[in-house]
Amino acid sequence: GGLDLGAGSAAGSPALSGGQSRRRKQPPRPADFKLQVIIIGSRGVGKTSLMERFTDDTFCEACKSTVGVDFKIKTVELRGKKIRLQIWDTAGQERFNSITSAYYRSAKGIILVYDITKKETFDDLPKWMKMIDKYASEDAELLLVGNKLDCEVDREITRQQGEKFAQQITGMRFCEASAKDNFNVDEIFLKLVDDILKKMPLDVIRNELSNSILSLQPEPEIPPELPPPRPHVRCC
Repeated sequence: GGLDLGAGSAAGSPALSGGQSRRRKQPPRPADFKLQVIIIGSRGVGKTSLMERFTDDTFCEACKSTVGVDFKIKTVELRGKKIRLQIWDTAGQERFNSITSAYYRSAKGIILVYDITKKETFDDLPKWMKMIDKYASEDAELLLVGNKLDCEVDREITRQQGEKFAQQITGMRFCEASAKDNFNVDEIFLKLVDDILKKMPLDVIRNELSNSILSLQPEPEIPPELPPPRPHVRCC
């Protein structure tokens, strides 16, 4: 009168036919940390393209200008930790500065982008550094990126010029990339996150990163209150 749990019983069961398993899939492990990274720079330098290449592995040849602020989510694993990145893509037009500057304070990493084929975007870098010095946390990791390396024949800014600018800013890294060719894009974001984790002791990571967890719901139309200007600056 007992139940037959042999192979014959399983073979006749429609629920288990076709090689299906009765095991339930384990839910994905939740992220250990959540970090905010913002991308800033002048209009048309490829900020949106860098973000979308990293998060979705896509490239749009004619992206529309970002209005205000947009964001994407990407989960990565580094140093044995699962990290959920909230990447903010900010508008490059000056008229949006009052909105975009509100997102600087909580950013653990800031990617400053210029276009190697447009000198004016490189000349704008001191302006963006003033925004960082005024609104961002002093311990935010900084990375300068010369984008559009695929347009080498139209280059106006040498690699040495980019390196020299970055060397003037304490703790700023530098690299060149191409969102179109997917060159150095993953490295940009992963190195920035690695630097954030590497420089903080584990106890600080637990405390500070737990406090920096962000809501993943769409942002309200009214931006958060701007942080007060910082008393001293980092730029030379």
